[in-house]
Amino acid sequence: MAETESLVTTETARPGKAWHVTLWVLQVLVAAMFLLAGYLKLASSPDMVALFAGIGIGQWFRYLTGTLEILGALALFIPRLRALGALGLAGVMIGALITDLFIVHISPLSALINLVVVVVIAWGRRRELATLLPTN
Repeated sequence: MAETESLVTTETARPGKAWHVTLWVLQVLVAAMFLLAGYLKLASSPDMVALFAGIGIGQWFRYLTGTLEILGALALFIPRLRALGALGLAGVMIGALITDLFIVHISPLSALINLVVVVVIAWGRRRELATLLPTN
């Protein structure tokens, strides 16, 4: 009976293969989207230049945001960094959500969907964060 109990405990403690595959699919899709978005910002797409002009902080913020998006997207492909990448992208999306709602007054739906997806990835990879924290 003890063998059965430990088997059940092990099975419930580890995510299943389907969940792991789902997280990878989400990571690849989100990474592709953020790589494109970051590229458009860094390449000075007229739409991005106009959007960040409307924000009113300056174009340096467009470069910062594009860089953070590309770095976060690349981190999603590195097993040791993917949880941190997802958390970083969640921070970018929180900023985008606030900006959409209160500064440029556009629909926050895209930022909200991206935020939910990167939070799901971060939550799904939360055990990996423990390996990055220093132990005493």
